Amino acid sequence: MLKKMVYYQRYHQWRKGDVPFVCENSKRVARPKLLFLVFLSFLSFSFILAPLFFPSAPTLSLLYSFGFEDEGVVSTSDVYASVCSSVSNGSICCDRSSIRSDICVMKGDVRTDSVSSTISLYRSNGYGSQVIGASGENDVIFQHEKIKPYTRKWEKSVMDTIDELNLVTKGENSAIHQKCDVQHDVPAVFFSTGGYTGNLYHEFNDGIMPLYITSQHFNKKVVFVILEYHDWWISKYENILPHLTEYPIIDFRGDNRTHCFPEAVVGLKIHDELTIDASLMGTNKTIRDFRDMLDRAYLPRIRGLIQEEEHETQLHMNISALSPPSAKTKIETTEEKLDVKKPKVVIIARNDSRAILNEASLVKMAQGIGFQVEVLRPQRTTELARIYRALNSSDVMIGVHGAAMTHFLFMRPDSAFIQIIPLGTDWAADTYYGLPARKLGLRYIGYKILPQESSLYNEYEKTDPVLTDPDSVNNRGWEFTKKIYLDRQNVKLNLRRFHKRLLRAYYYSMAKKNGHLHHQNQ
Repeated sequence: MLKKMVYYQRYHQWRKGDVPFVCENSKRVARPKLLFLVFLSFLSFSFILAPLFFPSAPTLSLLYSFGFEDEGVVSTSDVYASVCSSVSNGSICCDRSSIRSDICVMKGDVRTDSVSSTISLYRSNGYGSQVIGASGENDVIFQHEKIKPYTRKWEKSVMDTIDELNLVTKGENSAIHQKCDVQHDVPAVFFSTGGYTGNLYHEFNDGIMPLYITSQHFNKKVVFVILEYHDWWISKYENILPHLTEYPIIDFRGDNRTHCFPEAVVGLKIHDELTIDASLMGTNKTIRDFRDMLDRAYLPRIRGLIQEEEHETQLHMNISALSPPSAKTKIETTEEKLDVKKPKVVIIARNDSRAILNEASLVKMAQGIGFQVEVLRPQRTTELARIYRALNSSDVMIGVHGAAMTHFLFMRPDSAFIQIIPLGTDWAADTYYGLPARKLGLRYIGYKILPQESSLYNEYEKTDPVLTDPDSVNNRGWEFTKKIYLDRQNVKLNLRRFHKRLLRAYYYSMAKKNGHLHHQNQ
């Protein structure tokens, strides 16, 4: 199944020193110990069942404190892994227990050397072994860690493309050979914008969201140091980044100066609190905080866009005032006033595969139902604030499954999201977009196409498994899924069938406008 190919397998990794509990028959186990274990099991079981019989009991708060979801608890102080929650000066602590990402914390006199891909930590005590450096000189290294600061650790193919950093601790005498060119008085966070960066889904899931989680610990008093730095990435997220850091961002490879920090975090932390591929499995408060941050980030620019449009409109009106209004102008003005009351639908159009072949007919049908329609064709260079404004002011978003569906993050809660699901993408469509959309409070409507609505219907025999049994094709491997269902498939909607979903979204939107909204997702 697609699930087995495109989603990682969760497993438990025992950290060094952890001892798994193993239950086995053994005559060497003493009865008192056995009775004690039975007692502990009974006690734990009682704690779990207590809320069911005594819902107002204090036990409920106790359970939440052990990791159950509670809107009042946001674990920003746990941005470092628990094993690294307390790091002494002059030491490096690395948590490699997560399947998603490694993260290392360095405290003390931290200095960068981009030429050798090294971050050094100098300390005044301790003993180490003699290690021959690259220059041939003897140097004392107390600890040496390697890390690739990217958040898809389980995916070897992409991790092979990520630059690796050396983290070392040395004696204070070695510091005289590495003078500070730039002295910072706040910590640094090192991460990579390589890998799948360029794909909107991965930019948010593997970058912006983990970066948000990590930066919350520092309250914006932190310097971002980026490996595989991209100017376009900085420009694309220029509205968000000032809400994560107050300091200029450093290009690790492009800046060969030695930067010195009192502390460094290498890698981004993921708690499954706020990732799309974990279906946003965090507290509602954490999700709301992230959405509020996006609103604050884009509001100033959106106001600027509105002022620009108002200025252009005023110029147009001044020009029109020089000539008497025609009957056509009067009709257009009346229609514009009526459109303000209409619910707005935004269609996210694709320019390559999985395009809607009868898009023009879809637009006409939506207008006939009563929508005002806007078609967006996002490009890598498209300013996100413009997309954010369009979707944040919309009532409905329509799009074919793909990375662009990540734009649902820009929609207001209680808006409707119709995802068109091509053949062979059922699991991914629901896991990556359907479930998270519901979690964010959107009215999610999935539209699974029939084989006749797929362009593949004209390429294969009607009994071919590609059309009749997509799961069997997906089971052959990710390369088949990508080649057949993602790269070569377009959609021609059965408009009579799709009309029902669109009409449902229209009535839902009108009910919302009139204050008669009933929360229901399907």
